[in-house]
Amino acid sequence: MKKALSLLLLVWSAFAFAQAQTDPALAQASRSRGAQAIRLTVDATEVPRKLFHSQLVIPAAQGPLTLYYPQWIPGEHGPTGPIINLAGLKMTANGKTLQWQRDAVDMYAFHVEVPAGAKEIEVALDYLAPTFAGGFSAGSSTTSHLAIVTWNQLVLYPQGYNSDDLMFTASLRLPDGWKFGTSLPVAKQTRERVDFAPVSLTTLIDSPVLAGDNYRAIPLSASGPAVELDLAADSAAALNASPQFITAMKKLVPEAAALFGAQHYERYNFLLTLSDRVAHFGLEHHQSNDSRVMERSLIDETLGRLALGVVSHEYVHSWNGKYRRPAGLATPDFQQPMKGELLWVYEGLTQYLGNVLAARSGIWTAEEYREHLAQIAANLDHRPGRLSRPLIDTAIGAQIFYNAPNEWSAARRGTDFYDEGWLIWLDADTLIRQQTGGKRSLDDFCRRFHGAPSGAPTVKTYTFDDVVSTLNEVAPYDWRKFLNDRLYTTDLHAPLEGITRGGWRLVYDNARNQYLKDLEEGRNSVEMGYSIGLRLGTNGTIGDVIPATPAARAGLGPGMTIVSINGRQWSPSVLRDEVSASKLRQGPISLLVNNEGAIRTYTLDYHGGEQYPHLERDPSKPDLLGQIIAPRTGTP
Repeated sequence: MKKALSLLLLVWSAFAFAQAQTDPALAQASRSRGAQAIRLTVDATEVPRKLFHSQLVIPAAQGPLTLYYPQWIPGEHGPTGPIINLAGLKMTANGKTLQWQRDAVDMYAFHVEVPAGAKEIEVALDYLAPTFAGGFSAGSSTTSHLAIVTWNQLVLYPQGYNSDDLMFTASLRLPDGWKFGTSLPVAKQTRERVDFAPVSLTTLIDSPVLAGDNYRAIPLSASGPAVELDLAADSAAALNASPQFITAMKKLVPEAAALFGAQHYERYNFLLTLSDRVAHFGLEHHQSNDSRVMERSLIDETLGRLALGVVSHEYVHSWNGKYRRPAGLATPDFQQPMKGELLWVYEGLTQYLGNVLAARSGIWTAEEYREHLAQIAANLDHRPGRLSRPLIDTAIGAQIFYNAPNEWSAARRGTDFYDEGWLIWLDADTLIRQQTGGKRSLDDFCRRFHGAPSGAPTVKTYTFDDVVSTLNEVAPYDWRKFLNDRLYTTDLHAPLEGITRGGWRLVYDNARNQYLKDLEEGRNSVEMGYSIGLRLGTNGTIGDVIPATPAARAGLGPGMTIVSINGRQWSPSVLRDEVSASKLRQGPISLLVNNEGAIRTYTLDYHGGEQYPHLERDPSKPDLLGQIIAPRTGTP
């Protein structure tokens, strides 16, 4: 977030509201005169039935007034504000109802006429919390036992002001007995409600609240700014984090400090939701993160290995994404479109560093890190869509690719800047180490780019040229060409040079590693993409077909369901057996397939057996990968 200015909203004329959008001098003048903050009261006592009630008191003056519902939500990289769930909107002044009207073009803008003599208007609205799973913070966020309070869903704000300059005083009522965690400073707390200290609209929206009746707070920092892990779950048992995980989380804090050399928060809260009934994702904030995983992720080893890497990723965003932010993503309010062409840094570098910190802290073992890396490298290396769409297009088009369906993902490409960013920055890290004889690494880039001075949250924007310049300070090289070659060109194969330069190579054999087994178990899936070219559900339904593979050449497509393989009734084990036996069988693999009621046989000309990815050590090269993920600090 940008540094919050201690400025108050002026009771102005409507002319000032309109002019401030285009007249910087007038906008500055409006900020220089003191006035009241907007008062926000949120009643979350009915969240078990998916209802939030919100009331705002907004200083105003006679004349036309436009109020916005936040549209472009930071970290979600798109116009994801869930306005469809806004209901019960009422506006009053001096006890009289005002007639409002939605803008005919901008669906997130509401126009109202403030009557003579009014010094403020009162706004009441309800937020109808959804029950569906997807959609980032607009997805399911409440259960009968917990809720994530996401402030952008509960506010309107006046046109003509930067979000840094609008001050809000918020209060929150929770169901009886619920406890909460948040990075928002608390001014006063009673049994009935929590009153927060005044903050800017930027800070408010950047500071969600996690609350529930099954709640646990675990301090993580031994010195420096307070860091806390806040857990809320649908069951008390789900809060029983292992000592090993807590130790790893405590180690994550100094490992991040060692990597970046500074901290850009006054306190930090890991808000970790444990539920099967909410949307699952991670969303970064400057002084907290909103991470949501399956209910048993802390007590089930398989789910934990799949899910818990999200916490280190989102923690890295406090430095990379919130403090250092691409200029195109640092917008003055929540209505201006964001430009995502540098998401390969914002998200791609965070993917790389978050996974490195997962290994350095002990959230992952070194073997788990390599298994993750092998899987994403193989996945990206079997994605023919890269021949028509360069990586930069997946970043520029992020706002549409986040909603892409899973079928034909290998042909389409999606938000590849996350995982391919991992490969690109690994490539850069190993190259720096090679170029400098091991004297420097990407850690040095991070300390220069994201480091000192420590302090309160602020935003320091950057451009592509800034990235190139800092890389050259660390290790002189043609970094502009290095990056442009990987961003703008098309190539059937993924950039694997970081793996090979790091002393390893991507290989395939007939043994599934633990990470792939976890993926299949956690997602009820069957991975046969690297052999016959199919990705399926455990019920036999085809989720994706990789182009130019035996399955694609046979004419198979997403949505079809396999009934039998070589005359044997479908099951994942039968498919594996028959694919494995293909190495010894001369004839094709015969699949009986149901295509939306049409039954027919497809034959696959394949004799390669099962194929799964691994990283294999290359003893002819130094193990740079091992050096990269080695811890930088002692035990916490």
